[in-house]
Amino acid sequence: MPRRQVSFSIPVEECHITTMLSTVVLALAISSTRAALNVDLDSADSIRFAAGLVASKLMDYYHGEEPGQTPGILPGPPPAGPYYWWEGGALWGTMVDYWHYTHSQFYNDLTLRALVYQANPPHNDYMPPNWTASLGNDDQGFWGMSAMLAAETTFKNPPPGQPQWLALAQAVFNTQAERWDTRYCNGGLRWQIPLSNNGYNYKNSIANAIFFNLGARLARYTNNRTYAEWAGKTWDWMEGVGYIDKENWNVYDGGHVERNCTDINRAQFSYTAAIFVQGCGFLYNYTNGEQKWRDRLEGLTNRTLNNFFLSQPKAGTRPAAMEPSCELEERNQCTTDMLSFKGYLHRWMAQMTQMAPFVRGVVMPVLRESVRSMAESCLPDGTCGFRWNRGQYDGNTGAGQQMNALGALVSLLVEQPEVKEAVTTKNGGTSAGDPNAGREGEVGEWEGESEVITDVDRVGAAVVTILMVGTVMGMMIWVSATTGEEEEYARVMRGEKKKGKGRVIERT
Repeated sequence: MPRRQVSFSIPVEECHITTMLSTVVLALAISSTRAALNVDLDSADSIRFAAGLVASKLMDYYHGEEPGQTPGILPGPPPAGPYYWWEGGALWGTMVDYWHYTHSQFYNDLTLRALVYQANPPHNDYMPPNWTASLGNDDQGFWGMSAMLAAETTFKNPPPGQPQWLALAQAVFNTQAERWDTRYCNGGLRWQIPLSNNGYNYKNSIANAIFFNLGARLARYTNNRTYAEWAGKTWDWMEGVGYIDKENWNVYDGGHVERNCTDINRAQFSYTAAIFVQGCGFLYNYTNGEQKWRDRLEGLTNRTLNNFFLSQPKAGTRPAAMEPSCELEERNQCTTDMLSFKGYLHRWMAQMTQMAPFVRGVVMPVLRESVRSMAESCLPDGTCGFRWNRGQYDGNTGAGQQMNALGALVSLLVEQPEVKEAVTTKNGGTSAGDPNAGREGEVGEWEGESEVITDVDRVGAAVVTILMVGTVMGMMIWVSATTGEEEEYARVMRGEKKKGKGRVIERT
């Protein structure tokens, strides 16, 4: 049926009213994207309240408790959702810190269930076979660091019969120590764990940074110097292979084993530097201020602040944390993984000041200004964008962006007197450990209070064990999983490929 045309007219007065209402609605819509998160950085209560808003919006992305969903993980991996397995581990570490700094227990039960569910019982080593297709040493390590944080902050322990925080961290460390590979590049961990994974031929800084970090923290927690020796060995390898620039304290991404790790990719990412900064802080504390760890801590801290914060912003920008390898002035080319790095940067830099208070006066003012800028990138309801240096909400949202904002906010509470530094077995630690967790075969004698982790040559055996469990399942989904990630990063950096957390693999 033809549409009938109806002519009508509106009185002039009503036209004016309609125009005014439209203008008001438009103005409100615009202002809603410009209004910032209301937080007084001089008030701990205000920071806690703002953190609660941001945490609520963060947890909107988690569906693991819903029917048919998997506990512990964020929606994914692609194409099922944008998030890889590792980012679930990062989420729960963020929520442990949220509890530790704000004392809110609202998400504690959820956090405990998630960290235990993904532990991979009965091995309890955070290497679940259903994630084999994207399982890297760094992916496993993120879950291990969250378990270590739970032990250090006396987060409530799992019930008897379930894996305990310290033992989980030890299992991750032990399995990685067994994969230390001296056949290529004179040492170091490979990026990926299964031989079948794209990136198995790549030794990168983030995998070794996490191993270093866990070693430093386990040494302090258990007072066992073998862990510290492994951490020192990892640092020496990083310097020797050229991943850490000893003159300027840059931390580069990695290199390929077939080129003896000499084809160094010089991309730098904030979370890699921050993990080393935090680890150096723990070793400085553990060694009662040993000069070499003080020097390394100072050098890395200064470089990290200069490299990843806009301390001298350009006109129209604000001082704030940034990811210079992908957060470009003219465009943002950060992947989903990279969109979460700022929160780790804030959390680990702040926590390090408890281990090495002499750097607090340098670090905390920078973090404070970054948080001030971050608040302007959020909406009043706690929804936050990605770019913090523009003075307004950019509409780029996600779980990573919320973790960034939450990590930044709670980092400022580190100076509150009720926020205690990381505990040890001698000053309040309650988590049960197992020095043999994750290990295979006989264990030698320990040089400290527990048992020693001897140098190991069983990389091949570890790979075979993993492949027996995971290859059949992993190969079924490997092609689609790795291809999707490569295509994602191909759109980011022309001529390069990427899989995972900002770690770049150059074409060979």
